[in-house]
Amino acid sequence: MCKTFCHVHNHTEYSLLDGANRIPDMIGRAKEMDMSALAITDHGVMFGVMEFYWEAKKAGIKPIIGVESYVAPQGIHEKKGDGEKNAYHLLMLAKDLEGYRNLCKLSTIAALEGYYYKPRVDHKILAEHSKGIIATSACLGSEICQFLLNNNYEAAERCAAMYREMFGEGNFFIELQDHRIPEQFQVQEGLLKIASRLKLPLVATNDAHYTCRGDAQPHDVLLCIQTGRNLEDPKRFKFPTDEFYLKSKTEMGELFKEYPEALENTMRIAEMCNVELEKTRAPMPKPEVPEGVDSFVHLANLAREGLARRCKDAEQKLSRLDYELGIIESTKYGDYFLLVKEFAQYSRDKGIYFGVRGSAAGSLVSYAIGITDVDPVDYGLTFERFLNPERISMPDVDMDFEDARRDEVIQYVQEKYGKDRVAQIVTFGTLGAKAALKDCGRVLGFAPSETDLMCKTIPQLPGWNLERAYAEIPDFRNMVEGDSRHQNLFATAKTVEGLARNSGVHAAGVVMSSEPLVDYIPLYRGNDGQPVTAFEMGILEKLGMLKMDFLGLSNLTVLARAVENIKQTRGIDLNVQAIEDGDAKTYEMLARGETAGVFQLEGGGMTRWVLQLKPASIRELAAMVALYRPGPMEHIPRFIDTKFGRLKPQYLDHRMETILSETYGVIVYQDQVMQLVQALAGFTLGKADVLRRAMGKKDAKALDSMKGEFMEGTERN
Repeated sequence: MCKTFCHVHNHTEYSLLDGANRIPDMIGRAKEMDMSALAITDHGVMFGVMEFYWEAKKAGIKPIIGVESYVAPQGIHEKKGDGEKNAYHLLMLAKDLEGYRNLCKLSTIAALEGYYYKPRVDHKILAEHSKGIIATSACLGSEICQFLLNNNYEAAERCAAMYREMFGEGNFFIELQDHRIPEQFQVQEGLLKIASRLKLPLVATNDAHYTCRGDAQPHDVLLCIQTGRNLEDPKRFKFPTDEFYLKSKTEMGELFKEYPEALENTMRIAEMCNVELEKTRAPMPKPEVPEGVDSFVHLANLAREGLARRCKDAEQKLSRLDYELGIIESTKYGDYFLLVKEFAQYSRDKGIYFGVRGSAAGSLVSYAIGITDVDPVDYGLTFERFLNPERISMPDVDMDFEDARRDEVIQYVQEKYGKDRVAQIVTFGTLGAKAALKDCGRVLGFAPSETDLMCKTIPQLPGWNLERAYAEIPDFRNMVEGDSRHQNLFATAKTVEGLARNSGVHAAGVVMSSEPLVDYIPLYRGNDGQPVTAFEMGILEKLGMLKMDFLGLSNLTVLARAVENIKQTRGIDLNVQAIEDGDAKTYEMLARGETAGVFQLEGGGMTRWVLQLKPASIRELAAMVALYRPGPMEHIPRFIDTKFGRLKPQYLDHRMETILSETYGVIVYQDQVMQLVQALAGFTLGKADVLRRAMGKKDAKALDSMKGEFMEGTERN
């Protein structure tokens, strides 16, 4: 039995529609087989690196970070002929942080500069970024193996010698594979000869594209989805055997019993690779500050000046401002506020309409320095929901811009901080329940009308998957059970459901740094060739990188055009910010149900509620918008009936009345939840925010941990 082996050549679902390894499953299987290390080496991309890294660490398995790159020997600018054939495989693994950063750079160059059918690098670029990297001769798609298949041993040896020199003594391995493919036996003699003559170490791999042997069929389906073929097509691309899975030490030991050093060298590679990625957080850009002035002092000065200018009752609000500034100073997020102020100020100066969403509206500092236009004190908004001293994490300001001018803001940010320091954020389309059914149906030879009938029974709502549809929707279950072909389709679709299908660009996310992003994360190529991060939003947040949401909103464009038209046709220079709440004609219009084109109030369901509410203030409209969503919607009738006196507001405790009187006794806002927890259980607002967050995420463990303290506090009060 082989005791010293780990897999160093593996493709996850992020080798899009080519790898079927789900990262948790792959790591779980490696742990079952008592492997102490495991690598990720997706085709040409590093999308899954951080998810893999954290999952492996959590499982007690050493993560080896790598990529199987595409190499264009004639240079990345050569774009003639068949691009598929001008992209040979080369496996690379990071030994240390320098190696990881070089992989990031190589992956980025391949996507942004070398893209032709696939993201490609060339020999010159590889040589410039080879430090800290272990490389192998890879699979049959490599330069060396292709030379051997074409009976050109001399060229294969020269190529291997070049890579040995490029990556350094002991860092280039000759890779042996055995998937029972004739071509692998054909090249093996040449590979062994090269290893012997050039004194290159051997390494045994299994080029795993799926987790278990039984996953070969779902993987075959993925390949058909990728190439647009069905399983019956004799010309379709398919793997020649079902051997491309995560094999056990025993299986690998049996395959390579004649080359024990090739098995042992997998652990040698694991020992050589030591990359710690927790410390790769990129520093945020520095805001503009007057020379010789501390940045936080500058923020405090701007905030106090702005408060005096924007609030008639500034003196009464000064203690709240000082409280917020104290937290901002202690958490060291002063520069963040100044940066966001720069985006806001640029937009104002250029006449670009914008708004701020979410918890940022709870900051008086944000209001004072011109980031937001709503006074949080007047509206009872809490600062702790935005920046909590008891749960320190990067604050998050989500900004909406006119969709016709959003690109101007992104261009401004790129020019101000550097194009290599700003990128949009990748997002992944996955095979949801309906997509899995339709794609698998096509692959299995179903008529589109047949799969459409099944798909129509599944609600177009979050949270629905095939298993749930089968359990809860009789029509769907009857379709599946009533036809053996449908049973096969259902079973096949379940195996690929949830896998990543394609990459795209996030509608709003932008990440920025004071140093080149590629020093910290790999970049990829967006739909229009623009740089996007190879890591998705949640991972960037976990890494602590500065991420902003710049969303394009058509309603703001409509508003800007309306103001422009009014100026041109009537000569009135209208300032929408100066319009006070309480315009009678506006509320008369809404009470008549004339909500078409009114942001968040149009649509049949909402219009019916607005007709019943007959709103008389912006506060009532805000409450209606907050309630109009699954769950809270059931409280709308009580909200309306209480407004008109048909019901009396109910308060479980007199302390609740001051908090809920504005919303007629109905809990509408997250800020109200925090204030109630503070009033009833004696929590600080910071701790109340932790509870609010746990409620929002339905985090049972966190809720249970706070239940005792909450009950004790309410009993005491």
